[in-house]
Amino acid sequence: MKTVIANHGVPLAVYTDRHTIFRSPKADKLSLDDELSGKTVKTTQFGRAMAELGINLLWAKSPQAKGRIERLWQTLQSRLPVELRLAGISTIEEANAFLAAFVAKYNEKFAVAPKNPQSAFRQLEDKVNLDYVLCFKDTRQVDNGSTFSFAGSHYRVIRNGKVMPIIPKSKVTVLKSPEFGLKVQYSGSIYDVEQIEALPPKEAAPKQPKKPRKPSVPREDHPWRSNPVRLPKTTYEESDREILEALYSSRLAWR
Repeated sequence: MKTVIANHGVPLAVYTDRHTIFRSPKADKLSLDDELSGKTVKTTQFGRAMAELGINLLWAKSPQAKGRIERLWQTLQSRLPVELRLAGISTIEEANAFLAAFVAKYNEKFAVAPKNPQSAFRQLEDKVNLDYVLCFKDTRQVDNGSTFSFAGSHYRVIRNGKVMPIIPKSKVTVLKSPEFGLKVQYSGSIYDVEQIEALPPKEAAPKQPKKPRKPSVPREDHPWRSNPVRLPKTTYEESDREILEALYSSRLAWR
């Protein structure tokens, strides 16, 4: 994809099969109601990169839809090894260098002019760094000291040779690629990282022994002990008026 963009520009769409590199297998499990409610599944790394570049992904639903490219691979699988042997190529590095001239020669002989001459590619914006898009990305949470763990190792975010101050528990995006190694994206900027030794585990604070709880005993002159108010006894045999008079008298006694 990087070679295609460098030679032709950013394609408006890419036509692929339904391999899990391009499309999550969980996408087929979404019902119509799920899609209408806005529910989505996590995209693949390739799908995420295409979304960042504004490239629309189209998935083939039948073998006939990608028959032409399959026939091309069949032709190359029988033709390209012979070309490599004739050129005396025996290493991957030599083969990759040979491919550029081979593609130009192959297209010159077999390419067909399109019916619509309008290009389906657009120019890549100058501010876009392809290496920071066509890479592996994952999210991590920063601990104290701008540190985070990734792939079993611990790293620290660096800016201008010094530790980049980041609020603990903030989210950062880790970028991994053979082009630049490991970097971190935070607040729209890219920073270097420095591998550090694993942080020592935090020592748990010693538990304080629980003090026995003493029962609270009211003093001798506590209102609860003195002048107890005794409510008159009422029975169901008394009339409503007598009950109301008893409640009213008890209220006056409490006052």
